[in-house]
Amino acid sequence: MQKVKIPLALGFFLRKIAVPRMKETTCKKLQEIGAFALAGGCTRKRLKQLVEMIRAARNYRWLAIYKIVKDEFVILAATGNEPPTYPQFPVTQGLCGAALDSGKPIIVGDVHKDPRHLPAFHTTRSEIVVPMRNNDHKRVLGMMDVESDKLNAFGEEDREFLERAGGLIAHCLH
Repeated sequence: MQKVKIPLALGFFLRKIAVPRMKETTCKKLQEIGAFALAGGCTRKRLKQLVEMIRAARNYRWLAIYKIVKDEFVILAATGNEPPTYPQFPVTQGLCGAALDSGKPIIVGDVHKDPRHLPAFHTTRSEIVVPMRNNDHKRVLGMMDVESDKLNAFGEEDREFLERAGGLIAHCLH
C-alpha cells in the first residue's frame, strides 16, 4: 500500500503545483524518477539507473551527476560507458564552477565560444549545468551536467525538467 501512495502523491504534486507548464509526459517521467529515487537507496548502481532514467526521459546524449567533495567536483554517476575527460576537477573551473559561483543553471548554446567550458567529450557542442541543492534549497551539493552534440540543444523546458529531477535526487549527494 505504501508504494502506491508515494507515487500518487508525488504525481499530484508534480502535475498541480511544481510543474504546471510542463507537458504531461514530462511530468509522468518526473513522477517515475521521484518514485524510483524514494523507493531505494543511493548506491552507485541506483544512481547510475537514475541518471539513465533522466537522460532517457528527454533523449539527452550524455548526463552526469557531480558531487562537491571539499574543493572539487567528483563524478558520482554518468550515462554511457565512456568516461569524461574530467571525472574530477576544482570547483572553480568549468561551467560547473560558474554555476556554483552564480547559484543558477547555465545553458551554453555553443561551448566552443565559452572559455569556461571544460571539454568532457570532443563532440560536445552545447551544454546545460544545473545546481543540485539540499532540502532547504540553500546549499549546493553538486551539479547535473548534460551535454549534446547539437548546437543550441537546451532551452527553458530542459532547465525546468533538470532542476526538478535534480531536486528529486539531491538527497543522494549528502
